[in-house]
Amino acid sequence: MTAATEPRHEGFRLAGQSVGAGRPGGIEVRNPYTGALVGTVPKATLAEVRQAFAMAQGYRAKLSRFERSRILGQAAAAVRERTAEIAALITAESGLCLKDSTYEAGRVADVLMFGGHEVLKDDGQIFSCDITPHGRKRRVYTQRDPLLGVITAITPFNHPMNQVAHKVVPAVATNNRMVLKPSEKVPLSALLFADILYAAGLPPEMLSIVTGDPREIADELITHPAVDLVTFTGGVAIGKAIAAKAGYRRLVLELGGNDPIIVMDDADLDEAASLAVQGSYKNSGQRCTAVKRMLVHQAVAAEFTDRVVEKTLAWRCGDPADAGNDMGTVIDEPAARLFQARVDEALAQGARLLAGHRREGALYTPTVLDRVRPEMTLVREETFGPVSPILTFASIDEAIAMANGTAYGLSSSVCTQRLDHITRFVEGLHVGTVNVREVPGYRLELTPFGGIKDSGLGYKEGVQEAMKSFCNTKTYTLPWA
Repeated sequence: MTAATEPRHEGFRLAGQSVGAGRPGGIEVRNPYTGALVGTVPKATLAEVRQAFAMAQGYRAKLSRFERSRILGQAAAAVRERTAEIAALITAESGLCLKDSTYEAGRVADVLMFGGHEVLKDDGQIFSCDITPHGRKRRVYTQRDPLLGVITAITPFNHPMNQVAHKVVPAVATNNRMVLKPSEKVPLSALLFADILYAAGLPPEMLSIVTGDPREIADELITHPAVDLVTFTGGVAIGKAIAAKAGYRRLVLELGGNDPIIVMDDADLDEAASLAVQGSYKNSGQRCTAVKRMLVHQAVAAEFTDRVVEKTLAWRCGDPADAGNDMGTVIDEPAARLFQARVDEALAQGARLLAGHRREGALYTPTVLDRVRPEMTLVREETFGPVSPILTFASIDEAIAMANGTAYGLSSSVCTQRLDHITRFVEGLHVGTVNVREVPGYRLELTPFGGIKDSGLGYKEGVQEAMKSFCNTKTYTLPWA
């Protein structure tokens, strides 16, 4: 890391202190494209994790709404001012291209901005009680209180700072205390984000960042007696393991996706192909809402496929630090090898390769296949990379059945110009989001986001919904003459 981007953290932040400085056995963060060392963070011990919880549990935040809004607003302004620096750090540790990292920095600023706005809104309700024959002249009031305990947050590698922002900002906005463990593959962006908040005036007791080996500290993060709520974004297997261990505490799980783009025979095919390609390759395909299956009406499949191949071949892939490239690496070489193996398996089972499927280290080129069948591992499971499998259908009923035919239910994209088709898809798709003539991942940082089935328990993220999840609702009543 350069001096300009180096966070003040040397371990995790704990009541204004850096813990673990200079300790041997830290975690190295390396650039997925060059292999160069980007930075090193300590490997927190169980004792240090427990200390973080003790400090958080012993603190009661008393920030006014104005103070919380000011902190978040100042942090948003700082992120916008430091966009180039933040993007360079995200690219260095994750391999995402500068275009994607710059876009992510903008999204982080949006999360902070929305949090700053939402905290100023009155979150209470008023109910008059004399509205039934049994009613009285009283009124019921509600208010949202922060949790009594601490929030544990665990974030993945694919959006190194924005995923962190979506956990931290609602916690700050609701006067909660959080202990956050970022992915050990991309911890530096999380540390920089925390430092931006501290510089904006956030009391350090409200946010501790722990970096470490999940095999050593994950159970403590989930089961510590101080924890009231665990919010996790990541893979299905880990999410279910957390649910099994968490016991009697609140869970917000945002897990995987196997999101389709569905192209009907009346669709604008150039628009649909552009959406399909962007949805597949932005962020190197490493988004839970990335297009992972292209379901195309058989009447337009040939023309749509030609357009997707043409647009894929124009997608520039290479050095993530080159501002002219549209895609960098995936997170590491083992991930790239997995995508390569799944495509190889699909080809052996009868799929046809139309573009890409070249790997060099963690770099895996955008790849298009057709003649793909629903039972192939490539589309039955979540393939978390830049792969475009094309499947065909003959009717809208078949399209809906294919879309619903996996264990996931996060998001979807529908390309059609017929309102009756739109209505059928909105009603029939078993997902958290249906985006019409837009990529599955489209949303505002403010709006509800989440899935069902193996994509989550139905609880939503997004600033508004997360603020609700991070609170206890209290009611009180008063006589009313």
